[in-house]
Amino acid sequence: MANLVIVESPAKANTIKGYLGSSYKVVASKGHIRDLPKSSLGIDVENGFVPHYINIRGKSDVIKELKRDAKGAARIFLATDPDREGEAISWHIAKELGIPEDRACRVCFNEITKNAVKQAIKNPRRINIDLVNSQQARRILDRLVGFNLSQVLWKRIGSGLSGGRVQSVAARIIAEREREIRAFVPQEYWTLEAELTASSGDSVIARFYGDKKGKIRIENAEMASDIKTRVSQGQFVAKNVKHTERQKMPSAPFTTSTLQQEASKRLGFQSSKTMKVAQELYDGLNLGPALGGFVGLITYMRTDSTRISDEARATCAEYIKSSYGDEYLPESERVYKSRNGAQDAHEAIRPSIITLEPKDVKRALTQDQYKLYKLIWERFIASQMTPAVLDTVSFDIENSGYLFKAGGHTVKFAGFMSVYGVDDEDNEDEELTNLPKIKRGEALSAGSVVSEQHFTEPPARYTEASLIKFLEENGIGRPSTYAPIISIIISRDYVRREGKTLVGTELGEVTTSFMKEHFPEIVDYEFTASMEDSLDSIENGKESIIDVIGEFWSRFDGELKSALENAGEKTSRVPLQESEYDCPICSRKMVYKTGRFGRFLACPDYPKCKGTATVDKDGAPVKREEKKVVLAGFNCELCSSPMVERRGKYGIFFACSNYPKCKFTKQKTVSLGIKCPKCSSELIGRYTKENSLIYSCLGYPECDFSSWDKPLNESCPKCSQMLYYRKSRGAVICKNKACDYTRDDENAGE
Repeated sequence: MANLVIVESPAKANTIKGYLGSSYKVVASKGHIRDLPKSSLGIDVENGFVPHYINIRGKSDVIKELKRDAKGAARIFLATDPDREGEAISWHIAKELGIPEDRACRVCFNEITKNAVKQAIKNPRRINIDLVNSQQARRILDRLVGFNLSQVLWKRIGSGLSGGRVQSVAARIIAEREREIRAFVPQEYWTLEAELTASSGDSVIARFYGDKKGKIRIENAEMASDIKTRVSQGQFVAKNVKHTERQKMPSAPFTTSTLQQEASKRLGFQSSKTMKVAQELYDGLNLGPALGGFVGLITYMRTDSTRISDEARATCAEYIKSSYGDEYLPESERVYKSRNGAQDAHEAIRPSIITLEPKDVKRALTQDQYKLYKLIWERFIASQMTPAVLDTVSFDIENSGYLFKAGGHTVKFAGFMSVYGVDDEDNEDEELTNLPKIKRGEALSAGSVVSEQHFTEPPARYTEASLIKFLEENGIGRPSTYAPIISIIISRDYVRREGKTLVGTELGEVTTSFMKEHFPEIVDYEFTASMEDSLDSIENGKESIIDVIGEFWSRFDGELKSALENAGEKTSRVPLQESEYDCPICSRKMVYKTGRFGRFLACPDYPKCKGTATVDKDGAPVKREEKKVVLAGFNCELCSSPMVERRGKYGIFFACSNYPKCKFTKQKTVSLGIKCPKCSSELIGRYTKENSLIYSCLGYPECDFSSWDKPLNESCPKCSQMLYYRKSRGAVICKNKACDYTRDDENAGE
């Protein structure tokens, strides 16, 4: 009997299968199999906050298959992700399969490599009930807060709203920034810049600073004109010239939070996209036989630690020495300190196989996967390299009692910057081609002195990167929750995107004001952070679920009852914004409203008039496209009426235009003119509902051959098997696992 290994995702299962051999069967639970019910609270508040779990809808077939596989297995290993959520999934699976809690069945690995997986299988442990309790406590607390808050918000503000333990705090952060921006009063100020030239011919831009007493703010045009007149009549003299050598240190390897921030800034990825692509890299991708088949490319991507293993550090050092030279390797090991409060359960995010360069795997990855892997790989390699050395110069230049400053730097030794470049915003001074040759006491000639008016800017709106940074610095939530939090507050219309910025809506501000009045603890930054510490203490076995949640519930329950006292009155209303668009039924001007599916237009005379319209991102109504009749070009075989194209549940097909009197249909297909490699019948392309093609045998279902890649009437020059065109890569490939033949060919799919 084979051993059974249960993981979360099918991609991870494919990767691990290649490492363990035929004596192991690897299957996927596809995430959680049990959870709290959606339609009710699902928690027994009166009896110790006991959760009532049910099987997740749609998971019955998965559970049946897991039970069937477990029944015939010699041993069962639970290899879900190495965190609280993964531990809880293993616990739920163990409950369903009847695995005793004292059995050593749990295996964990921080990276999906052959050595890591085999080592974990050799050393299983018991399920860590403290980790499970920590996850349960968070789930129970979030359900108690979210379920009850949402009911209050529906009754007091409007339907379709929701509240949450962390999402309400995130919505408050955005809403308060909007108030700061509205309350901001711009102040005028001026700058002065002088273009100066030395006797050597070198030029430099000097900026007005002040005088000997300190910095001076130029507040108006008169003040700027007076200073400009004085210095134009005077002489610029270099009073102080300072040459220094400065080191610029590399950044630490990525944590979940810093990866999301950097991917947002450098790649323009939303946090949800970053985590999705990182999960794909961790689970493993097929790199082809030459690179080992299915390989997990990065270590576990949910971590708040900057620690790396001794083995990874040693391997990286060897790589740096061989690829860049000894001068790029620091004399002592580079160790980074994790932020205060970090759990340090896992290593930092790094490539699992350090010598696997981005260019080596580019052809096997999607564009997004390649970009993120390259970012992770370069950041990690750079983190273990020597600092960059900068030659810097600064000038204090005097004229008529006023002080101007200038400066810049050149790169003397690139160090880590040869791998991982530095953003312009990180530079403290201007990067120069050559350092200007200016001597102390030298008189400088002025080419021009330019004054310019400015006004102070309001606080910048948050981006995903800056919001995540704020949440982490204040201990609000956990890095793994940042992406779903941002998605929720946007989907509930508390926040909307404008380019890269997050803008608070009226609904978000009204809801935040209501929460601050009736549930001040829930939206308090310090309380939310302290609650995270309490939940962490459950993981460490220092506190129990009843103690932590019971103390919170005793206060929250009173706030709930108080907020519901006037539940019949919607005292906190969102002002309805009138639009320029007419109701399609009664022609009154429609108003913007927000429902569970977002913003929409509705007639103000509802419920008498039920005119509504969906809107686009600019608030304009989306016109419903009339269904166009597409003639098939041939007639019905039963009644000779014209056949038309239709789109159904299972794809695009042709139907009789005389429907429902005549119900004749025919599937829309494309003939390839080649034979099925499995049974020699004809191969055809069948249109899916999304109007894409899946290629299968005409003899389906007797022959089950199918492929998303287009089969070609061409044999592989290396192994003689059929070749396929993969549209996502624009390449012709051989699907034979023992063959690595591939070639770029954009025209093969035509």
